[in-house]
Amino acid sequence: MNLISIQSHVAYGHVGNSAAVFALQRLGCEVWPVHTVQFSNHTGYGAWKGEVFAAARISEVIDGIAGLGVLGACDGVLSGYIGAVETGEAILAAVGKVKAANPNASYCCDPVIGNRTRGEFVRPGIAEFMRERAMPAAGLVTPNHFELDRLAGRETRNLAAIIEAVDDIHARGPRAVLVTSVRSDATPADSLDVIASDAGGRYLARTPLLATPANGAGRSHRGPVLLSLFAQRRGRGCIGRRDIVGVRAIAANAGRRRIRNRFDRRAGRVGGAVRDICAGQDRPLTNPTRSCIPRRDA
Repeated sequence: MNLISIQSHVAYGHVGNSAAVFALQRLGCEVWPVHTVQFSNHTGYGAWKGEVFAAARISEVIDGIAGLGVLGACDGVLSGYIGAVETGEAILAAVGKVKAANPNASYCCDPVIGNRTRGEFVRPGIAEFMRERAMPAAGLVTPNHFELDRLAGRETRNLAAIIEAVDDIHARGPRAVLVTSVRSDATPADSLDVIASDAGGRYLARTPLLATPANGAGRSHRGPVLLSLFAQRRGRGCIGRRDIVGVRAIAANAGRRRIRNRFDRRAGRVGGAVRDICAGQDRPLTNPTRSCIPRRDA
């Protein structure tokens, strides 16, 4: 499998392509990384050095790949943080070229806008670009709960409202939605939820809330893992229980070094944490192969 990953790159730490490339390679993918920035470290540290690459440079790299005649062998495109709207447009142009060469290629958009702790941390216009341009073009989107609210245009606090927002995202184009860092009124204080939804069903996985100051590591892994799983399982056409456990486990492992003992004590919760959201209820998934709530447009 061949994937183009258009993301940021840092020398110190693991975020953007610094994290995604290795994760995808471990899943057996051939990765063609295209960097949107070259920074010394994640901006969450407060100080950094480096350069934001112009959109034209990204287009040049994509054109160079196209010149090799290999875009038809590309199975998907993954994008993450973008520093300017122009960069986003260059990414969408790249997606168009890949899909023209291979109509079966997928586009996974991680709509980086912000989080509950820091609020919006992208430049003006980026949130609107994600909502109006990138999201409708994507087959898969991976917002966190804060970003889901920004994409849907309203705040969601209970599970029913979150699912309604996910349905709204589906109605605008993406066939699969993975929402991370979900904190509903039913989420325990020591946990976070992950919700996955596609035509095959909806699933909720509960993960321990890890006390780690990691910047960006978890979100850098979820997009690559989900895109790889969907590309590999295109024939099956839906998300499975093992897929969600895999995404959840990799995201949790991003902070495992600092709290290994605490994580290990609670790791047994993974097997029973995946739930099927059916008929407005949150109940254990006993038959992971059956369908769950259909989307409103199904």
